[in-house]
Amino acid sequence: MIDTHCHVHDKQFDGDRDAVVARARDAGVTAMITIGEDVADSRRAIAIAEPYEISVAVGIHPHEAKNASPDAVAELRALLDAPGVIAIGETGLDYYYDHSPREAQAAVLRTQIRLAREVGLPVVFHHRDAFADFCAILREEWRDEMRGVVHCFTGTAAQARTFIGEFDLYLGIGGVLTFPNASGLREAVVEAGPGKLVLETDCPYLAPVPMRGKRNEPSFVAHTAAKLGELLGMAQDDLIAATDENAKTLFDL
Repeated sequence: MIDTHCHVHDKQFDGDRDAVVARARDAGVTAMITIGEDVADSRRAIAIAEPYEISVAVGIHPHEAKNASPDAVAELRALLDAPGVIAIGETGLDYYYDHSPREAQAAVLRTQIRLAREVGLPVVFHHRDAFADFCAILREEWRDEMRGVVHCFTGTAAQARTFIGEFDLYLGIGGVLTFPNASGLREAVVEAGPGKLVLETDCPYLAPVPMRGKRNEPSFVAHTAAKLGELLGMAQDDLIAATDENAKTLFDL
């Protein structure tokens, strides 16, 4: 299993990170990608991930867009040669919380897509309650040869069709899939099929059932994998092989 979106550099893991990583590997997690949320957090991710040989995405989360400096793209570019850096993100639009002005979110999203286009790296997208504006930006900035994933996908079947069919994006499937009220997501995943799905935890957030309410961690991805396999009618080994292959293609692992 590959956890394509986690935050194992988060301070919530400072007390037991060695044990968290060990549990992940014991559970069959063969690779993890820890995701930066701004320039400073991306630097922290690189420093913490390197001894564990964990991969890193560097980027500016839409919540942090309001704090992005005019030199943010240059600062991110300077991190791309650091050990383990394999992607740009997470970046996107979040109209649910609106922690940053929408204009700032859009501007920072565009600059990170352009950086990824320039350097040939995949993009990790954060999208919440902003489908029309997000797609409008992609239609202007995205290119056919680019690779990307909508992390923590919780949308509708129609949205999944657009992300996959129009933009050739992958969908990151996390613990929300196991939540009792996520019937719409489960329907979308079944319609989408396994071809563009990857597994993630988004830890320390969004722990899956039966771990809901606890601090999430990469080993818990096994619960999401079990639910996804059940929904798709796939043997667990086949589901893991398919999502691992997708992750390897997406991130050039």
